Amino acid sequence: MNKIKYFELLVIFIISLSANSQQNEIQLSERIDDYLTKSEMNGFNGAVLIVKDNTIILNKGYGFANKENSIPNTPETVFDICSVTKQFTGAAILKLVEEKKLSVTDSLGLYFKNIPKDKSGITIHQLLTHSAGFGHGIGDGDFDHIPKDEYFEELFNAKLHFKPGTTYSYSNSGYSILGRIIEIVSGKSYEAYLKEKLFDPSGMHNTGYLLPQWNNKAIANEYVYNVINKGNHVEKYKADNKIAWPLKANGGVNSTQNDMYKWYLALKNNTVLSKASTEKLIKPYIAEDEEATSYYAYGWTTYQSSRDTKIVMHNGFNGVSYYDFIWFPQEDALILFGTNSSTREVSLIPYRIKKMLFNPDYNPVPISNNEITKLLNYIENYDDDIEKLGEELHTTFGKIISDPVILNRLSGIYMREQQLKKSICLAEFNTNLFPNDGNIWDTMGDIYYQAKQFAKARESYKKAIELKPVEGDCFWCENSCLQLNKLTFNN
Repeated sequence: MNKIKYFELLVIFIISLSANSQQNEIQLSERIDDYLTKSEMNGFNGAVLIVKDNTIILNKGYGFANKENSIPNTPETVFDICSVTKQFTGAAILKLVEEKKLSVTDSLGLYFKNIPKDKSGITIHQLLTHSAGFGHGIGDGDFDHIPKDEYFEELFNAKLHFKPGTTYSYSNSGYSILGRIIEIVSGKSYEAYLKEKLFDPSGMHNTGYLLPQWNNKAIANEYVYNVINKGNHVEKYKADNKIAWPLKANGGVNSTQNDMYKWYLALKNNTVLSKASTEKLIKPYIAEDEEATSYYAYGWTTYQSSRDTKIVMHNGFNGVSYYDFIWFPQEDALILFGTNSSTREVSLIPYRIKKMLFNPDYNPVPISNNEITKLLNYIENYDDDIEKLGEELHTTFGKIISDPVILNRLSGIYMREQQLKKSICLAEFNTNLFPNDGNIWDTMGDIYYQAKQFAKARESYKKAIELKPVEGDCFWCENSCLQLNKLTFNN
């Protein structure tokens, strides 16, 4: 065979391989899009971006960012990425290391004056890996604007859960401390430092809390179980004109799928951090569980796939929105998943996409409609006597509410929405159906407490304690005891 003929055959072979690869990518895109489109019909609202072999397989929105105004989700829709914020904090710390402004071996005593002795030796590395011993959080939720000095004084005076460096325990407050260290060292606000050193160099102009020039129509409203419109957190940030310390640096950053893809490229191509720093960022440091199946890095979880390849990921959930960043560095693949109305069914979608990405024979059944969603839709459109609501639900959805957890969850939702009349009605009906379930009596107590019906709250908490299980942990028993003590002390 002469050289010309050989070259021609080689070109034909390469073209054939490229054509087959493109065809496979098209088929994969169509399979996943079909699954997501059918899932959309049963309540999936969100956006998905998938990359394989440096090619975008899918980048599309599903459902609505704003149902009331029929604004669809798109790759430019702004979602709350929740705890995926933590990996930005980890990257910012390593950027400061590159700038020789700190070291991950530095201790808290270098940055905070008059810190208690048992906290002064805690290192930045231990904060990054959730091995410092701090609890999950201080304050009453993500929008509790405790003054900075008061927040850190309370946090540093709290008892550590374990000796620093000895074990792993996920801690939002530990990352808030990291956020404050970033501010102290850089002389800038946490968000301003991220914008200057991480976001702008990556071409990310729709990521942050307050600093982006947000397009209000592009910000996804959050829908509790895809029904109750909670608005969005960017609106709350603007109203407060600041970020509360219980949230800052550990969660709450908002972004788009297109921006998060730019961040992935920045990490992959070492645009913002050096290769050595990126390796430190995603290196497994401490086991997250006793079986050592997953490890925590600096704002990332790492584990091995069934194909014996590395997966680097983090997810986040704020009670309504859910976000997943799943990176396969050895297989040159990425899944970005965001939803503004998470349910148990919706939260399984990214894991099914992952299986579809690497298994051409796997075709999952589209998600089913969530049971709580069905009930909420019914209740939101119910215009009869509220006192009859429980019986009407029992008549219409008897099989669904045969589990006490269902009405318990619904009554809790309406308690948090401050719709206490509905909440009391649902909880009282549930305790009538299941009088020997201590958990729902505990919830009943919380609802009465919110409604300032303290005598009824006290009796409900007592009932819950009486029904304490003989064996096993009892989280609701602890709550009932605490609340009962509070009622006794205050009254």
